[in-house]
Amino acid sequence: MSASRDPATIAFYEARAPHWVFHSSEAHSHQLDTFLDRLPQGARVLELGCGGGRDAAQIRARGFLVEATDATPAIVDRANAAFDLGARVMAFDELDAEAEYAGVWAHASLLHCPRAALPDVLARIARALLPGGWHFASFKLGDAEGRDLLGRLHNFPSADWLIAAYREAGFSIAAQETYAGKASDGTQRDWIDLTVRKA
Repeated sequence: MSASRDPATIAFYEARAPHWVFHSSEAHSHQLDTFLDRLPQGARVLELGCGGGRDAAQIRARGFLVEATDATPAIVDRANAAFDLGARVMAFDELDAEAEYAGVWAHASLLHCPRAALPDVLARIARALLPGGWHFASFKLGDAEGRDLLGRLHNFPSADWLIAAYREAGFSIAAQETYAGKASDGTQRDWIDLTVRKA
């Protein structure tokens, strides 16, 4: 098992994947189009943690070349069955690209990366981006790594800790938004969206 992949979290999504049901009202992430507007048309975009594939499908529909990845094999199968994405299984710390992507999209996925592994993963994302490339990620805020009521690991960073980690990896912060949200385990917690750029 890779350093960025928590067995209990993977097991949760493996069990859920066969029963994943899409609703007609379910759309792609609301932050996605604003992120894509920053990128050159037709550019390559990597998605980390593609889940059911809705965001990757929208990236493709917008005319970008999308590479969808997720660490959970059953989730990858489900996304491919739903959207024929050509998604592949990859943990965050298995990213080994160099200057290949104009954008790296990671909506509600890097929040499952153990804190000890996150600096290396952010460095890998920076290396995978072209100069001036863009990256988006969303996290649940907190003060210590832990598990939610469903047993999934979360890094629960503070905003200051997270921003420092991104800057250490060579990113500048282009936009950030903190807001209250309800998690899938039913709890209320503040979230942060970060849009960052590689120097």
